[in-house]
Amino acid sequence: MIETAAAGQAGKGRRTIKVEALARVEGEGALSVRVKDGQVRDIKFRIFEPPRFFEALLRGRLYSDAPDITARICGICPVAYLMGASHAMEAALGLTPTAEIRALRRLLYCGEWIQSHVLHAALLHAPDFLGLDDALVLAKTDRAVVETALELKKLGNEILEIVGGRAVHPVNTRVGGFFKAPSGSVIRPLADRLKRGADQAERLGRVFGGFDFPDYDHAYTCVSLHHPDTYAIEDGRLVSSLGLDVAVDGFFEHFGEAHVAHSNALHGVARDGSGPYLVGPIARYNNNHAQLSPRARALAAAAGLGPVCTNPFQSIVVRMVETLYACEEAARLAEDYRPPEPAAVEGEARAGLGHGCTEAPRGICVHRYRLDDDGRIVEADIVPPTSQNQPQIEADLLGVVERNLHLDDEALKWRCEQTIRNYDPCISCATHFLDLEMIRE
Repeated sequence: MIETAAAGQAGKGRRTIKVEALARVEGEGALSVRVKDGQVRDIKFRIFEPPRFFEALLRGRLYSDAPDITARICGICPVAYLMGASHAMEAALGLTPTAEIRALRRLLYCGEWIQSHVLHAALLHAPDFLGLDDALVLAKTDRAVVETALELKKLGNEILEIVGGRAVHPVNTRVGGFFKAPSGSVIRPLADRLKRGADQAERLGRVFGGFDFPDYDHAYTCVSLHHPDTYAIEDGRLVSSLGLDVAVDGFFEHFGEAHVAHSNALHGVARDGSGPYLVGPIARYNNNHAQLSPRARALAAAAGLGPVCTNPFQSIVVRMVETLYACEEAARLAEDYRPPEPAAVEGEARAGLGHGCTEAPRGICVHRYRLDDDGRIVEADIVPPTSQNQPQIEADLLGVVERNLHLDDEALKWRCEQTIRNYDPCISCATHFLDLEMIRE
């Protein structure tokens, strides 16, 4: 709900504009902005979708159940939960997957990045920059962009199906590895299609780099995984742009979560009091630019990005840079594929504490589990990326609104929705968007 006095006529007539919901995001939430005397007095990004209590659901379950249960948190990025839970359980049980298992996991994760990034960037976010309502309208104005995006997304889904057993909620993964390793005869032919996918990702990235981006920059505290040899996806240490560099089991020492009255999602907080922090594509890009392939760095430069990105609206370009990289990396993994033998490493149930962290398309997804002597879960903590980003989303909204108070209510609402979609928020993961309440006094 937007409740506002007519622009320039405060107190001379109040009008109410009802906004039913924010389109093109996953989940339900709201935004409330209060402006008085030309200044933003209060801003709240509210997530009101009811909590789903996955952590409580896990208590008493065997360690082997955790990946499949947590994957149901999200139908868009289930691999993030499958891998994060598996890594945590393997740490608790003292298991070390083989290099072949890790390579196949990375291939699976590349598939998720491709399909998720393309879905968001081309079909959900791009219409914002073109003044279009949705991808259906975009298909009428630029059919080639939509067809390219759909073909590329299909390629990501195909990887999930071949490696994981199906495109949504893969069923072939398990703690320790996989139930069955795909044969080389089905994996290696993916390489040629992935090379074509890299070409498609580059074309889309160049198109999106030509968009007119709103004038807004922010000096983000970027938190991500980092690996010295590869662009971090499913493995690495936890780093920040402020100098943090710790193993993933150090996450809860440096970060936590806080309840806020206006949201059913916990807010991520830095324990050092440094304020909101950013996870996701821009954070990864800023912390790991040097680990991108030469071709991905060249696309970034051609699309207007430097080694550090400070404009959140350019996240759409960063996603396509990462998609290009994921296609290149998946092609390499497909060409070099050796079926893991055995397909999984085995272990015995025991008491233990394990942490796992991987890079979901939207940012780091953190898992921590404590097991009893029988390998049953007694404590579970899951920190998804959207809850970590919620304070930074509010900070961006404050900055964007302050710079755009000259816009009329409808234009300002559009800009706020666009700002939130920069994050591709998975509100369902965080608890689930957009009633906008804008009050000008």
